[in-house]
Amino acid sequence: MNTAAAGLPAERIREALRLVIDPELGYNIVDLGLVYDVAVQGTGDAVITMTTTTRGCPATDYLRMGARDAAFSVDGIDSAEIILTYDPPWKPKMMSPEAKAHFRIRDE
Repeated sequence: MNTAAAGLPAERIREALRLVIDPELGYNIVDLGLVYDVAVQGTGDAVITMTTTTRGCPATDYLRMGARDAAFSVDGIDSAEIILTYDPPWKPKMMSPEAKAHFRIRDE
């Protein structure tokens, strides 16, 4: 287990979200930059704010359910709210350096 997974609940959730793979791109939603925020309120209420690469993405429900299930997989999480937003709109520059390298995207 890495240090992030051993840390605070929000960090553990973010690490669990790395197991959620966008079925169209074949890469995890954290490194794709689809997860905007992870917060834990109270004693186990997770709130994940995320987006999809495009509005009307056919994988939206799959990704939301995957994010919810990933949050529930973390010890101590009793509820998970997934907030879908398009503000700001997703852009490839939001990807992690590793994801950019995988997709051969160069920073501008």
